[in-house]
Amino acid sequence: MSNLNRRNVLTLGVALGLVSAVGAGAVPALAAPAAAGTDPWWVWDDEVDQLVAGLITSGQVPAVNTAMQSWVNNGDAIPGGLPANLRTYLQGVNTLPSWADRAKLRLAADFNRRKDTYLFMLYGLGSGIMSTVIPREAKSVYWSAGGANMQDRAAKTFTFGYDLSELTAFEPNGQFVVTANKTRLVHAAVRHLLPQSPHWRAVANEPGLIPISNGDILVTFHSLGTFVHKKLKEWKVPMTAAEESAFLHQWQVAMHLLGVRDEFIPQTWAAAYAQSASALSPILAPSTEGKELAEDLLGLTAQIDLGITRGFLNEFVRYVLSNEIGDWLRLPRDYAAAALIRTVWPAFIAFREGLNPIAPVSFYMFDQFIRAIAMLFLNKGASGTTTLITIPTGNRA
Repeated sequence: MSNLNRRNVLTLGVALGLVSAVGAGAVPALAAPAAAGTDPWWVWDDEVDQLVAGLITSGQVPAVNTAMQSWVNNGDAIPGGLPANLRTYLQGVNTLPSWADRAKLRLAADFNRRKDTYLFMLYGLGSGIMSTVIPREAKSVYWSAGGANMQDRAAKTFTFGYDLSELTAFEPNGQFVVTANKTRLVHAAVRHLLPQSPHWRAVANEPGLIPISNGDILVTFHSLGTFVHKKLKEWKVPMTAAEESAFLHQWQVAMHLLGVRDEFIPQTWAAAYAQSASALSPILAPSTEGKELAEDLLGLTAQIDLGITRGFLNEFVRYVLSNEIGDWLRLPRDYAAAALIRTVWPAFIAFREGLNPIAPVSFYMFDQFIRAIAMLFLNKGASGTTTLITIPTGNRA
């Protein structure tokens, strides 16, 4: 890894990303093959939903969480202390799909390693904050159990993005397949629990009042993978066609592991862009819950000395997303910081990519900025090698 310890990467993005209750505003359009005959907004994860609902109502979740602590690497055996029906289910899904291309997955891992700095900034200050202006996502996150303590949530859930980007992500000694399956269990728990929250029901408009449909997970993918790919292109970060294909492929496998039906998963970047344009872009909007979550996340940086002002952080969010989103989130302007970012960030990328032999004057400041934000969340993790993902048993009080 070039600059960051790999455990530092992608914290903010997944804090409100795939391990959260995902959603959107009004139900957008997601192009699905006519032959499928199914609307992804009305497709959930029936088998695991029924299984986890039973675990919650029977009070077995605490014991399951304890038993799963030892289940970390992809090659680990399914824990013996789990209920028989859960063991049987996990044995059936704890593997890559038949169409997974391991050569592509290894290329994607190497690409992630070499582009780690940009990925951290885009997943963190782009995707993570974007999720606060996806109204259904923001409301679901806010009223779920983790919404009451965003720092703890961020520390516990950054493992998804880390594990996806690790060099051995899909190998037996990697952790992503296990992490994805634990996340799928969390999604099932949230689907059971959130509809019981009167606070969430008062603001929710999901189909059937059930969160985290296949469509919702696809929207979250577009706020992560599609958004990042588009920004890397805009920033002129060098990528080969093979690397771009591999980057998409890792996300295709990730969506499959999270329970998205294969027929709904975009097969090309062109298809992903088209799906994103109809499903994500039209529903971005502010909400009361989203504004509070954004302030919670951005306010966490006040706990450490970044050597920068909050104004710089606000302006980087505006630079990555847009001034319109910055205004929705009421981020105060810092025009000097805005000018610095617009001038130095492109030069920072050019220097890192070997396109310009001269480092920009503020290179060190940008480098430290990335490291400091990463360390904020790393230091809250319970382990230096893994972060526990546990099934919730309730909602926000």
